[in-house]
Amino acid sequence: YDLSRDNVFLEKARDIADRLLPAWDTTTGIPYNVINLARGNAHNPGWAGGQSILADSGTEQLEFIALSQRTGDPKYQEKVEKVIVALNKTFPADGLLPIYINPDTATGSYSTITFGAMGDRDMWETSMKGLLSLIRRSTPSSFAYICEKNGDSLTDKMDELACFAPGMLALGSSDYGLDEAKKFLSLAEELAWTCYSFYQSTPTKLAGENYFFNPGQDMTVGTSWNILRPETVESLFYLWRLTGNKTYQEWGWNIFQAFEKNSRIESGYVGLKDVNTGVKDNKMQSFFLAETLKYLYLLFSPPTVIPLDEWVFNTEAHPLRIVNRNDANLAALEGQHKPVIKIRSRKTGRLGGN
Repeated sequence: YDLSRDNVFLEKARDIADRLLPAWDTTTGIPYNVINLARGNAHNPGWAGGQSILADSGTEQLEFIALSQRTGDPKYQEKVEKVIVALNKTFPADGLLPIYINPDTATGSYSTITFGAMGDRDMWETSMKGLLSLIRRSTPSSFAYICEKNGDSLTDKMDELACFAPGMLALGSSDYGLDEAKKFLSLAEELAWTCYSFYQSTPTKLAGENYFFNPGQDMTVGTSWNILRPETVESLFYLWRLTGNKTYQEWGWNIFQAFEKNSRIESGYVGLKDVNTGVKDNKMQSFFLAETLKYLYLLFSPPTVIPLDEWVFNTEAHPLRIVNRNDANLAALEGQHKPVIKIRSRKTGRLGGN
């Protein structure tokens, strides 16, 4: 709708949102993750033990707030704001939330804290400083990586899914003072190098699903499939836009060439069962079109194409036009107003010239 201004898309967005709303009818407002769109019956998957999953419950805020803004109906924004309020009351200020959360009590069961599967994306945009407690560096090459947290212990494992974090850090750094902004941007660039190295470390030059960092061995591929994920090229896009450093375009081009060499077939692109052998899996995930290729396209497009001071991308890389958001509902719930966050671009980065 934002791109075309065709009301049919806004009408369809409202229709699907109305069908989803019963999922938020829980004691705390934290939604169930499975819903029958015809009958409105909602529940959580059995394999999650009745718990709500962080990545499913905490990533609708952008779209639902945007829908309230476009339609003038506050009910969508109110539903998703209550989730953030409930989580803020229960969990620590560092923003490091567990994967599984009880929708009746807003408390977390003992579970992994991760920037990877089931815990990634939207929810971590409030945890810039909490992330620092999960950063370690490998030996001997000092690759920066993001650990997983299990209880009080850290596991030296990082998913390729967590490679959205460099882009998140680069975007978020602009809301800090100069010294902290430089620190977060520098960390973003270090993590981007690690993620790019995930690709460069295999015979196919495509990254595995996750990596372990054992003492003295730098990175070792764990789960060795590649399903055409977008997170690394997403971060390269943001870093290029915010720093102007063409190194990120070079890295993106190398990744694209690896997809062309190993994943391109007559009818499309497929993932690999093993990045070491190049055996194909005969599947093309939908996010390869929605995200991976889109971010690669934008990486080589002028900054005037979907400019970041006018547009924001949601979790699945769909652009929404930035408007002044109404914080009245959230302020009433929390008793305070939230600051307006603005993106300030940068022209140069740590890794080289413009």
